[in-house]
Amino acid sequence: MGPKVSTVLHAISDDASFELFKLVALTNGTSEVIRSNMRITRKQYYSRLFKLVQCGLIKRADNRYFLTTLGRVMYDAQATIENALNNYWKIKAIDSLNTGGSLTAEDQRRLIETLIKDKEIRDILVK
Repeated sequence: MGPKVSTVLHAISDDASFELFKLVALTNGTSEVIRSNMRITRKQYYSRLFKLVQCGLIKRADNRYFLTTLGRVMYDAQATIENALNNYWKIKAIDSLNTGGSLTAEDQRRLIETLIKDKEIRDILVK
């Protein structure tokens, strides 16, 4: 059995760990390159890096860090979450207009398609 969801989410739960995870995803860089882009101590950097490796989100090969397949899935999921947060007020408006079930399913679908431009978020909301 692999790591628990709570363990993986905990590994990226603070801002510095999340930034480190995203830097690895974007750079596939060496530890020196990645660390030079972080504003944390050496100890904080390595303890966060260790957690990300332990839970299977990143791996080291040829002195560089990469996302694992699980890491790529998590990176894609966090991008979806960021897109949803970027549309927070639009999503909130959809919720408030749909309170009490006053909208038909078709009206709700049209509202979502009008307000939300991101196809992935639209697809999630229309389900």
